[in-house]
Amino acid sequence: MRFRILLSTVVLLLATTGAALSEPKRVLLLHPFGRDFVPWSQYGKTVREELLRQLPEGVDLYETSLVSARSGDGEEGPFADYVQALFAKRKPDLVVAISSPAISFIQKHREQLFPSVPAVFMGVDQRRISRIDLTRHDALIASDVDFNLIIENILKLLPNVTNIAMVLGSSPNERYWSEQMHAELKTFENRVAFTWFNELSFEEVLRRATMLPPNTAIFFVLLSVDAAGVPHEEGKAMARLRAVTNVPIFGYSDVFLGQGIVGGPLISVSSVGQQASGAAVRILGGESPASINTPAIRPGTPKYDWRELQRWGISESRLPAGSEIYFRSPSPWEQYRLQIGAGIAALLLQAAIISWLLVERRRRHFAQTEARNRRREVVRLNRVTTANVLSSSIAHELNQPLGAILSNTEAAQVLLKADPPDLGQIGEILSDIVRDEQRASEIILGLRNMLNNRTEADLRLVDLNDAVRAAVKIVALEMERRGVVLRTLLSAETLTVRCDPIHLQQVLMNLVMNGMDAMDGEPRPHNLTIRTRRNAESDVVEVRISDSGKGIPKGDLTGIFDAFVTTKPQGTGLGLPIARTILERYGGDIWAENRQRGAVFSFRLPLTRMQAE
Repeated sequence: MRFRILLSTVVLLLATTGAALSEPKRVLLLHPFGRDFVPWSQYGKTVREELLRQLPEGVDLYETSLVSARSGDGEEGPFADYVQALFAKRKPDLVVAISSPAISFIQKHREQLFPSVPAVFMGVDQRRISRIDLTRHDALIASDVDFNLIIENILKLLPNVTNIAMVLGSSPNERYWSEQMHAELKTFENRVAFTWFNELSFEEVLRRATMLPPNTAIFFVLLSVDAAGVPHEEGKAMARLRAVTNVPIFGYSDVFLGQGIVGGPLISVSSVGQQASGAAVRILGGESPASINTPAIRPGTPKYDWRELQRWGISESRLPAGSEIYFRSPSPWEQYRLQIGAGIAALLLQAAIISWLLVERRRRHFAQTEARNRRREVVRLNRVTTANVLSSSIAHELNQPLGAILSNTEAAQVLLKADPPDLGQIGEILSDIVRDEQRASEIILGLRNMLNNRTEADLRLVDLNDAVRAAVKIVALEMERRGVVLRTLLSAETLTVRCDPIHLQQVLMNLVMNGMDAMDGEPRPHNLTIRTRRNAESDVVEVRISDSGKGIPKGDLTGIFDAFVTTKPQGTGLGLPIARTILERYGGDIWAENRQRGAVFSFRLPLTRMQAE
């Protein structure tokens, strides 16, 4: 029976112990003014998040605020009774007190509330707490604000500053700091003047901030409760001050970095919160608070808000070496690196393509110029060849006027010897000599024009019928020598085209000479017909030159106008390609076809607009 009772007792004790071990740790988080007063609200937020993260079994967190700290004249007894009642059945496992008012409350009422419960004191400057006031149940996470360093930073960034406006509230805690800073900043009396706003309502502070004199800066220290007794939560005072001030704002805590202060040597809120939560976790794990010795947290690497530097025109060259700059607007390269890189690559590719195209264009221009020059030279050589073939005809043409000139000159000499000389007959002879000389000059001029290179300036309106007559006149003797019978069927109307008459004459002579060559060695008669007409439907003029030769082999019809293609043993294969090139230059075309006996070459040229109208 006794054994059963003992066994039941052990089981009950184990169950009770297991239940106790499974319960989450109970933590009291005590705020000085309220949960939303900056910077202490950020301390509480960091501790809250870290405890929930580092304690996997969970934490039973109680948060409350010492409202009486706002004015200092409130009675703390009722609040102490409230806290005692809150934890009447089960004491907290840990107390975390934020800022000196909350720490002072815990120290004052500890024996009444929970004398043996460990505590973490945080968010307090080391000036406010003497370590001799700490018990073995307390761990201190203090900070050390260096006001002299902050003022030096302001004067370094703004060397022309002659006045610093000090923004503080009027709660007991803030009045303490006003007295403390008055004493510590006396070293700057000969360098800068201080204007204190702690005796003003915040509305008056805002009014004065809009009209501060030049070379002034604002040092925003604390503003929990202003001189009118108005509390300011969630850091809204900083936002309103930044919106109206005409001078830069500085502070001591990085809680306002990004909210309006320029920056400088700042106390890191996250560092304080993380060290406090780390101490809390160690204590909840069984470590003694007295063994946790954390040195005071001093300002770290200077931090600055890039936007405020830009707003107030503060050069980054004035910042201390190693400073960290936050909220820098990304450069276009940083923000659109891929897009800019792709754009630059596209531009470079485009530039390369354009450069290549320009080079190719230049090369093509030179090639076209060279081709034109060579084509003109080939055309000229073709004319020289034609002139060489027609040399006997040209010589005959020249011999006629020259012979006439010689005969008339001899006759004039005879008449001059008569006594008296027949001056009337001599005058007629001299007129004949002048006419024959002009005829010889025209022949030589025509030959020279045919042999010279032609330019665009040589283009003019030409009657196609006249061009046919001129060409026939040149080759007439050659036709007579070869026994060719020529028939010309010219249009009754004037067929005007715009071209170089020598080029047109060259085309006609090439086709006529080809026709005569095609009839060499063939049975007679050797007939050559030249026909001109106007095509009213397409508004062009057409020339057809037909022969009675052996025709063009079917296999050569498609390539007869290609360069160096010829059916003549001594041919160069350039006459017909040159004729096509000339005609295409003036907007015309040429083709060849066979007929029952011989072949016919036809070409067309546009009728001039004047003629068409």
